[in-house]
Amino acid sequence: MSVESKCVDTIRVLSAEAVEKAKSGHPGMCMSAAPMGYELFADIMRYSHKNPKWDNRDRFILSAGHGSMLLYSLLHMFGYNLPMEEIKNFRQLGSRTPGHPEYGTTDGVETSTGPLGQGLANGVGFAIAEAHLAATFNRPGYPIVDHYTYVLCGDGCLEEGLSYEACSLAGTLKLGKLILVYDNNDITIEGDIHTTFDENIAGRFLAQGWQVLRVPDGNNLGAFRQAVERAKEDTTRPSIIICKTVIGYGSPLAGSADCHGAPIGEKNLQKLKDNLGWTYPPFTVPTEVVEHCKKIADEKCAFEDEWNKLFASYRENFPELANLYERYMGRNYSPDLKKLCNEMEFTKSEATRVAGGNIINRLAEIYPNLMSGSADLSPSTKTGIVGGGNFTAENRLGRNIQFGIREHAMSAICNGIQLHGGLKILCSTFFSFVDYMKGGIRMSGLMNIPVVYVMTHDSIGVGEDGPTHQPMEQLINLRSIPNVKVFRPADGKETLAAYISAFSESYPTVIVESRQNLPQYATSGIEAMKGGYVLQDSKGKPDVMLIASGSEVELCTEAKKTLEGKGIKTRVVSLCCMELFERQPENYRESVLPSSVKARVCVEAGSYYSWQPYCKDYGEMICMKSFGVSAPAKVAFEHFGFTAENVVESALKAIKNAKKNK
Repeated sequence: MSVESKCVDTIRVLSAEAVEKAKSGHPGMCMSAAPMGYELFADIMRYSHKNPKWDNRDRFILSAGHGSMLLYSLLHMFGYNLPMEEIKNFRQLGSRTPGHPEYGTTDGVETSTGPLGQGLANGVGFAIAEAHLAATFNRPGYPIVDHYTYVLCGDGCLEEGLSYEACSLAGTLKLGKLILVYDNNDITIEGDIHTTFDENIAGRFLAQGWQVLRVPDGNNLGAFRQAVERAKEDTTRPSIIICKTVIGYGSPLAGSADCHGAPIGEKNLQKLKDNLGWTYPPFTVPTEVVEHCKKIADEKCAFEDEWNKLFASYRENFPELANLYERYMGRNYSPDLKKLCNEMEFTKSEATRVAGGNIINRLAEIYPNLMSGSADLSPSTKTGIVGGGNFTAENRLGRNIQFGIREHAMSAICNGIQLHGGLKILCSTFFSFVDYMKGGIRMSGLMNIPVVYVMTHDSIGVGEDGPTHQPMEQLINLRSIPNVKVFRPADGKETLAAYISAFSESYPTVIVESRQNLPQYATSGIEAMKGGYVLQDSKGKPDVMLIASGSEVELCTEAKKTLEGKGIKTRVVSLCCMELFERQPENYRESVLPSSVKARVCVEAGSYYSWQPYCKDYGEMICMKSFGVSAPAKVAFEHFGFTAENVVESALKAIKNAKKNK
């Protein structure tokens, strides 16, 4: 047996052993895709295990994240900081080998994967980032940015609709440095895929503008290596390599769904070892495999050394570009964005989407590495970078990405762009359509990466387009996602605060903006960065507090005038970002919403579920409890009770309730 074959078998056995020890996991794909994984790490990819974040490394994404032990085995064997003890602790609390790969947990894991198709779309984002950065910085003789993105997927990834969106865009953009390796083993959890997935995959990808290559036997290392070389020869098209494999290869359960998502069992594990001629103790990497992989991994570190020398020469010949590159990569650059509060003025009534568009273009001057994308809606969302051009197959320097009507892929692709490094990314669509993006936004939160999502047309204020376009439950949906900040600003200054917050932290941020014009308030904008603050106060302790976000703040300020005229001391609180407000010290939150003031009215043209913690027991809520209607915006607001008069009535009721239960 050759040492290469023994390396492949090591991956198979080690993966099966780890799953067996954990009593859970997905061994089948690890065994079928082991040859492709080995070839990528041994003979094809450029990387440095000593510096897993080296800028110009090739990226490897395991889109079929359930096969995580395949990746962990490879990282362990090729020198990454993943000792055998972590392999033995697969799927255990606190280990660096979680059930699915997690970004930030394990060196060498480029993105969190598991929800099928997400990693594939992330790969499209990586390829976009590489192409844009290469066009920006490369000069003749100086390929500073020059690497490939390899994505390993299975049948399930290609069944997900997300893959159609992402691959369609990749083909249109001619992302020739994206190579998709398809582990075509014909098995998913329910069994043979031909009852559910019998399409012509090659024809599908050809139609989408991809180069299609085949490896009839996935165990043929040479054939796979040659396919990758052919893929790299065509830089005008992304490539898919369809590798025919057998799930659970080598075990008695080979070709069966029984080895997809469960341990194969002690007896079958022993038969696997017998079939492979494996005589080593559990969790053993044979000495010849250790030495072989170590030699390869150490030699690959020379790629980084060569690049460092190239970049040193690049700095001498192109010092301004070299400094700009460092700035793109986030080194030696941290602008004081709060200065924008004094530099930008918001004086006239305007929609927060309009204010947001102006802010984005100011930020684009501060961050030349900012790219902005839209799902075919930038004229309405106002998110285009003026003069930035469109990123296309012909213009890699474009700063605006036209995603087409592909919201699900857009969010996942933006995650990939952000994860690649060197770029900042925001994307936009109408707020009602954020449902299509939930999977990608959730992954942004899970990975704590600062993708900025701009959602306009934020309520029943959309008007005549009707309930299909009027978001209702979307705010509470997004607010329920950990690590995601959701801003719904009431004016230009609050919108600016939202963007400053988004560009100053590692959290993903959703900025929800209005279609209709809103008034400007005499606030500094800085307070809005705390998520909630007193917009207008009373003289002395308030009798009632009116709490709102976005466009409904205006109703509260109007109601305050009426209530004050009745001798009722009224405080208006703008609660533009609940997540940030909850992060503030308790004494600050108490100063804004004193617990002694029981009479409260919460107003928001969205679901009421977010508001109970602020409304408390005796407060009133003016929120949505149904879908919207098709009507002019003013009529729709009045129909659902979003009027200053109703706020006043609700305030009086809340005061009465509070006194009654004193």
